[in-house]
Amino acid sequence: MLKYTALLYPDPETPGVWIAEFPAVPQAHSFGQSPEEALARAKEALELVLAYLKTEGRPLPRDVQAVEVGVDAA
Repeated sequence: MLKYTALLYPDPETPGVWIAEFPAVPQAHSFGQSPEEALARAKEALELVLAYLKTEGRPLPRDVQAVEVGVDAA
């Protein structure tokens, strides 16, 4: 089973909408009315993109490493 890091955040332009995306696979992203819905839809998109890449004989993307960085917001 492959695992990919997902980013999940509220849409800054549309209140009540959440966005989910995979940095390693920019073609796979979606939105929803809840974090769970956005992530479920993005997972479906990810599966479709990976299946397409596989049928085309293309290599599957490697996941990215997420790192948190702290800064002073003074």
